[in-house]
Amino acid sequence: MNWELPPRPAELVENRLVTAILDGECPIDSRLPPERELAQRLGVTRPTLREALQRLARDGWLEIHHGKSTRVRDYWHEGNLAVLGAIARHQDQVPPDFVPNLLQVRTLLAPAYARLAVKRAARNLAKFLEGYQDLPDAPEAFARADWELHQYLTIESGNPIFTLILNGFKELYPYMGRMYFTPSKARARSRQFYAGLRAAAQARDPERAEIITREMMQDSLDLWKSTRR
Repeated sequence: MNWELPPRPAELVENRLVTAILDGECPIDSRLPPERELAQRLGVTRPTLREALQRLARDGWLEIHHGKSTRVRDYWHEGNLAVLGAIARHQDQVPPDFVPNLLQVRTLLAPAYARLAVKRAARNLAKFLEGYQDLPDAPEAFARADWELHQYLTIESGNPIFTLILNGFKELYPYMGRMYFTPSKARARSRQFYAGLRAAAQARDPERAEIITREMMQDSLDLWKSTRR
């Protein structure tokens, strides 16, 4: 039984405006139409529109000043983690450099949370990785397993901020992962990484885990760039 509730009107408006911003229909530093006109265009009441605008302002998409028109912010510089999550949900509007930028951030973060996970929970991590050498040789299986590993590492690191950042990309990760793992060399390289990380956990060697994770994250970025040329 599906208990998922349909989106509220304000959520639909919010989604429509984010799409318009990412599509360039409402570019950065442009001004939105007056409230009455915008509500009519979107087919909603003004209270519903105000609710959506307030939420978008909170997340860094819009700048609202009473008595002035609403400005579209430079969300890359003025937004927050909610902006990243929203971009991830709008996969058709993801900018070309978004995924390599995401992988670059992961290259900086993953070695740290892998080291902490081995330091705090080496035995648990080694057990978690037991089945990773027997993954089905399919992009979907690797995308799912890779997500589960990184989420597990952030949780075992003991720093919930890592998990919150990673969860911002939960909806984009399967989409990105299926594309990334389509070439067989990407799956082969990840098998090597999973085995190396398990060996580091078995040896209780957090420094080694950090090194091989950094190498893997850089290789992931290089592989992604090579397949997008």
